[in-house]
Amino acid sequence: MNTTIRKIGNSEGVILPKDLLDRLNMKAGDQLQIVETDKGITLEPVDDSFERQMEAARKVMDKYKVALQKLAE
Repeated sequence: MNTTIRKIGNSEGVILPKDLLDRLNMKAGDQLQIVETDKGITLEPVDDSFERQMEAARKVMDKYKVALQKLAE
């Protein structure tokens, strides 16, 4: 599959075809990681499960801050 690097505002970017995004279960706003290889670059979905887990942990720690401080004594 070929695409062209295009001018987008003050940057350059590529447009990913909708059927490709559908097959990969991706949508606008999803993050991709750019990996440089010997043959060029690859795009990989960012695994945000760790970030979601950390956000959940922060919410619990904020909610039970006093109890956790008492337990730490």
